[in-house]
Amino acid sequence: MAAGTSAWQLIITGDPTLYAIVFLSLKVSLTAVLIAGLFGLPLGALIAFTSFPGRGALVVLINAFMGLPPVVVGLCVYLALSRSGPLGAMGLLFTPTAMIIAQAILITPIIAALARQTIEDLWSEYRNEMLAMGVSRLRCLTALLYDARVSLFTALLAGFGRAAAEVGAVMIVGGNIEGFTRTMTTAIALETSKGDMAMAMGLGLMLIAIVIAINASTWILSSITKSRMG
Repeated sequence: MAAGTSAWQLIITGDPTLYAIVFLSLKVSLTAVLIAGLFGLPLGALIAFTSFPGRGALVVLINAFMGLPPVVVGLCVYLALSRSGPLGAMGLLFTPTAMIIAQAILITPIIAALARQTIEDLWSEYRNEMLAMGVSRLRCLTALLYDARVSLFTALLAGFGRAAAEVGAVMIVGGNIEGFTRTMTTAIALETSKGDMAMAMGLGLMLIAIVIAINASTWILSSITKSRMG
């Protein structure tokens, strides 16, 4: 009970350590989502909209990669960015950039798979009508992307949820350095092990509040879109 009261006090009084961790976490996760979206959305749309040899195998692979173990991704990124790795000269290991790379790799398959399924379902529904009207494939794709905008935004939010809750990969490549690479999840794990339950609970409450706020925004956006279409 005392820890819960102290946690709320940290949030209300604007504890600088707590909010620095929150802001870094948001910066890393949102940047990772942006990068993953730039790769995942076009990839999902391309797979949904075209036929080519090996398409089925690629779909299976992307779906399988949705469950990539975070620690394995963290290990691969660590090896690539370490001094003996191919990208070691860039000096990115134990930096926020390394954490962004790891998170982007983790969530790109999620965004790509959800985007593919959404656009493929719409294409199956409207394909005959669009082709009968002589609509070009580029305009078909543009129309489908616009029609699926809420679902695609939801895919991005799913990626953000995975990124924001990630511990293993960012711990490996970021090092959980205080004031530099410590995120909400890694800080919660550390503070819990140290017995500082007030800070751990404060960060946990902030993480839950952020997830709820984002999902509420999605629901409101979806409701507004449906009401306009209705």
